[in-house]
Amino acid sequence: MSEENNWVRIERVFDAPIDLVWKLWTDPVLFKQWYGPNGMSVPTAEMDVRVGGTRKVSMAMQSPERSMEMWFTGVYKEVSAPDRLVYTESMCDADGTLISPQSMGMPDTVPDITEVIVELSEVDGKTRMVMVHVGVTEGTAGAGGWNQAFEKLAAFAQSLDDERS
Repeated sequence: MSEENNWVRIERVFDAPIDLVWKLWTDPVLFKQWYGPNGMSVPTAEMDVRVGGTRKVSMAMQSPERSMEMWFTGVYKEVSAPDRLVYTESMCDADGTLISPQSMGMPDTVPDITEVIVELSEVDGKTRMVMVHVGVTEGTAGAGGWNQAFEKLAAFAQSLDDERS
């Protein structure tokens, strides 16, 4: 994190075991259920969760006025189950070809490649998550989207944990 303040850090405690929260980050079927801000769905989540493995995710929104689809790709840099996951993230097209954030209407300050760092730890049967997204600034739409996604993750994790009980 060499660029000071060019990142968002979000810390949450989920009322779910660490192995479940890890699966929510690494199982594509489960990931699709919570990822993205409110109003967005995740039609595609392809994840080869190993160091050097790739990921490709799409988010879509349908409204009476318009539809929108955004694609992201990246490479896993660290995979240490169940407590640390690090991957890069870039905007791309449906084929996985990188595109600039500016071509999607993002400000010039948004970098072509960002990095997501997820650290999980167990605290009294719950899971503490610290997520840092380098390249997404606090107070931006990207940061707000993460917060909304983590609300969805919390509710989904709770529903899955209730089913396991």
